[in-house]
Amino acid sequence: MQQIAEKAGVSRGTVDRALNNRGRIKPEVAEKIKKIAEEMGYQPNRAGRALAMTKQSVRIGVILQSADTPFMKKVLKGIEDAKKESEQMGIEVIVKKLNGVNAEKVADAMKKMRIAGCKGIAMVPSENEVLKKMIHEFAEEGIPVVTFNSDLEESDRICFVGQNALQSGKVAAGLMAEILPPGAEVQVISGYPSNHSHSNRSKGFISELAACRKDVEILDIQYAYDDSRIAGIITEETLKRHPNLRGVYLAASGAEGVCKVLKNHNLAGMVKVISNDLTTKNEQELKHGVIQFLLGQDAYIQGYSPVMILFNKLFDGREPEKELQYTEIVIKTKYNL
Repeated sequence: MQQIAEKAGVSRGTVDRALNNRGRIKPEVAEKIKKIAEEMGYQPNRAGRALAMTKQSVRIGVILQSADTPFMKKVLKGIEDAKKESEQMGIEVIVKKLNGVNAEKVADAMKKMRIAGCKGIAMVPSENEVLKKMIHEFAEEGIPVVTFNSDLEESDRICFVGQNALQSGKVAAGLMAEILPPGAEVQVISGYPSNHSHSNRSKGFISELAACRKDVEILDIQYAYDDSRIAGIITEETLKRHPNLRGVYLAASGAEGVCKVLKNHNLAGMVKVISNDLTTKNEQELKHGVIQFLLGQDAYIQGYSPVMILFNKLFDGREPEKELQYTEIVIKTKYNL
């Protein structure tokens, strides 16, 4: 680094800021330094960097909403593995688990993580103007934010890791269109109105099903707030009002409650069910034919990647490869489970 500084005619501190993308430095000076470094074959010493990170107490904060759901417990496994890897290289990872969806609690967690010295935040947001403003403030302060599982569009987050929710809803609609009888009624059960992924799945499903099955009646969206008991109550009430119900799409958690009600009414298999997430109970209902299709979205990667993206940015100065890092939409039936 000293040799690069001498050749560029700048201080060693300026070289450090340019190569690690931190601090204020003129773009043309940074570009000149990076070019010289490349020509000289500069490679950072990762062991030395790890030691420096330990001395600086560099921290990454992770905020996980709906942490009590089966899906998010799989996401947490990815977070924990990334936490172990990061901490081996001197970067501490702080995880805050929140049950349900609550923008105020997320904002409070962000404030506390900033006070604790976190240099990057990975978070599951909800649609909220205060959170957008806070992400902007963090970006202005040089604290990068990565969203995962649910995005917050038109914010200053550096990237999003998760499912293309709108496309996932369209995939579910395409599958439902193939298995519904003529003139069927279909109920959409979503999670939280403020959850971007839940909203986009519902939107994609409704628009696509309406386009390809004009004979089908799509009932008003109902919200179960990731609660199987509430999803069951919604299903029970819908059956009373709409005895011609022949399809249920779950854009979020709650399939267990829906399946229980359908079995109680001897309607398993007659009312077609498509749900998200490859959880243990969902897979059991898929095997027994109560659920017809499950859409997977790689929970582990949604937890692992955001932490490692921030690790790479803080440790090596490496930017995310893409702004939208979509996980694969996996279709499972009882035959390929």
